Amino acid sequence: MSVRKLKPITPGQRFRVVNGFDAITTDRPEKSLLAPKKRSGGRNSQGKMTMRYKGGGHKKRYRVIDFKRNKNGVPAEVMSIEYDPNRTAFIALLNYQDGEKRYIIAQSGLRVGQSLVSGTENIAPEIGNSMPLSQIPLGTIISCIELRPGQGAVIARSAGSFAQLMARDGKFASVKLPSGETRLLLLECYATIGVVSNSDHQLQVSGKAGRTRWLGRRPRTRPVVMNPVDHPMGGGEGKSSGGHPRSRNGIPAKGYRTRSKTKASNKYIIERRKK
Repeated sequence: MSVRKLKPITPGQRFRVVNGFDAITTDRPEKSLLAPKKRSGGRNSQGKMTMRYKGGGHKKRYRVIDFKRNKNGVPAEVMSIEYDPNRTAFIALLNYQDGEKRYIIAQSGLRVGQSLVSGTENIAPEIGNSMPLSQIPLGTIISCIELRPGQGAVIARSAGSFAQLMARDGKFASVKLPSGETRLLLLECYATIGVVSNSDHQLQVSGKAGRTRWLGRRPRTRPVVMNPVDHPMGGGEGKSSGGHPRSRNGIPAKGYRTRSKTKASNKYIIERRKK
């Protein structure tokens, strides 16, 4: 993984830092695993805007990703590492021995031709293999983790993210999540060995406002320049600060905890994330 700094031949390229795409092996996605992706532009079924600052952007097709990794015991060969416009991580195309093809989130270090497998029986904890937390050695770096057995991966899926298996006690495993939170997960939950690919994603620099529009994000109005009728931080004479940072509904933005004290899953959190 690497990034490239472009030569400043245009104003938009002066500060532009792009992905080197060293790990990408093809630019042609698997047609059978593509699905249409409709866009609402932030409007509901009545055509009214319910989400601000969304719209436009380049046309995309969705890549159907196998988050469950439930084809147990069937070896698969990595056919290609590909770019996915719908996520920050790269994806890998697997070709199983029975002929089925599936996309998965690619782990860092995954290579074309490598053999991967998922399941519970005699599986080595190697990069890209998926197995229950009960089978993974303590201290292993993992990603693409299930929150509930059979749900499919929902934790540590973005570029460069990972978690660590800390301990096992009874029917639970203690996992340190990317946020810094330490949480109990059932031992039947599946996880994939390794760090998610494209860790250099955070080093990219857009370079110009138009590139943000290509991603479907419209210009955002700062709350302090709004009127009092539009936002709690609006109004005032000239460049007045607008008070404490808060949302449109008046909920403070920095340091204010919004998690319910009676939430059922609180008992599974051993240590809260760092402030």
